[in-house]
Amino acid sequence: MDIVGNLIFGFSAALSWQNLGFCFIGCFLGTLIGVLPGIGPIPTIAMLLPITFGLDPLSSLIMLAGIYYGAAYGGSTTSILVNMPGEAASIVTCIDGHQMAKQGRAGAALCVSALGSFFAGTVGTIFVAGFGPILSSFAQQFNSPDYFSLMILGLTTAVVLAHGSVLKAVTVVLVGLLLGLIGTDINSGTTRYTFGISDIWDGIDFLPVVIGMFGVVEIINNLEKREYMNAPMTATLSSFWPTMKDFHDSWRAVVRGTFVGAILGILPGGGAVLASFASYTVEKKIAKDPSRFGKGAIEGVAGPESANNSASQTSFIPLLTLGLPSNAVMALMMGAMMIQGIQPGSAVMTSRPDLFWGMVASMWIGNAMLVILNLPLLPMWVKLLSVPYRLLYPAILMFCVIGVFASNNNATQMVIVAVFTLFGYTLARFGCEPAPMILGFLLGPLMEENLRRSLVLSRGDPLIFVSRPISATLLVMTACVVLLIVLPSFRKTREEAFVE
Repeated sequence: MDIVGNLIFGFSAALSWQNLGFCFIGCFLGTLIGVLPGIGPIPTIAMLLPITFGLDPLSSLIMLAGIYYGAAYGGSTTSILVNMPGEAASIVTCIDGHQMAKQGRAGAALCVSALGSFFAGTVGTIFVAGFGPILSSFAQQFNSPDYFSLMILGLTTAVVLAHGSVLKAVTVVLVGLLLGLIGTDINSGTTRYTFGISDIWDGIDFLPVVIGMFGVVEIINNLEKREYMNAPMTATLSSFWPTMKDFHDSWRAVVRGTFVGAILGILPGGGAVLASFASYTVEKKIAKDPSRFGKGAIEGVAGPESANNSASQTSFIPLLTLGLPSNAVMALMMGAMMIQGIQPGSAVMTSRPDLFWGMVASMWIGNAMLVILNLPLLPMWVKLLSVPYRLLYPAILMFCVIGVFASNNNATQMVIVAVFTLFGYTLARFGCEPAPMILGFLLGPLMEENLRRSLVLSRGDPLIFVSRPISATLLVMTACVVLLIVLPSFRKTREEAFVE
């Protein structure tokens, strides 16, 4: 089957009334949580994971994906109007977007942001459709040693791209790997690190971990910020349509941001946040007059907004083809697939082609829906800014609690939520990013399985990891990444980039 035939097959699956409905729900919720400051896609997806138990796998993944790239659309609204990013990928948009709003050009900034996001999302989906089958075919040549080396590379790259100290990032990855090993050893049948607690003999469930570390901790962090608890925010919207000069100044930035995001979205540890920052840096570096940035340069809105939406689409490529989550949201998507009994990786395209191509088709449909939700309904989103956070967080917390308890009606799950809430809050206080830990938690059991399988195949000879060309290449790439971390010049550049 060629790509056109596969896309027709995908649209036939995605265009069912059920999947269209879940696509709309996902896009609507994504836009909503993007507009409302203090609620991001990670805690929202974590809260909704219990709902996916009773849904069709394709419907649930379409809805969760819509939340992810919908938040990238909606996050620009508060960034531009009230200088408060709805989610992390829209932080950069505040710099020039809010300055445009102060100059009475909020409508132009919002319109360019929405149209640039639509173009970037469309191109990002083309990347998924074009490169997905190629990577999937390549991944079918992988054996256990290759998968183990790939996961080592992914975790190492996630450490480099994590905010803060490299040592802290390495530590949280190792903690995640150890947490993933809790439970019963499938080979010997003995329990590990369970401390006699029978409820975790099968391991720690993914759901209470992510809801505690992302959902509840996010609420606590927001409650500590006075701006979320103050009086309702107000925003005004002036003339809407951009001028011809705005289009002329922004279209190149849209194209550049789209391709920057498409590339960075594929990298392990990358994603929409990194793509938006990188795009802003590129635009500022190549501008004829860099002093315009920070004072209302439309390129500072068009580039990052295009980059974060493009990256949101292409970050699905490594998950669906290699089984490797590239960021925290993809880790949650991986958890959702495992809940449905689907093993992410190259087998998805062969065993469940409806899932892969239905997801690709739904991205085009979702991007079209998001343009409708973000342009004509913009006054409604602005009105929602009048809802204070003190009225939102009790409902969010209630959904967290109900979702975890309903997953298996076990009170121990609530204890696990409390433990990981405390742990996640402690990590935040020490400046540690939790996302690498979640990647380690998910990949730990898979790494152990592939490590043991490799050593069984080689009769205990560790040289199997360097004797296979694919595995050896991945290990060499890992060594190069480690070398970059060690080099003082790179470490200094990395620290300066995160500070900026």
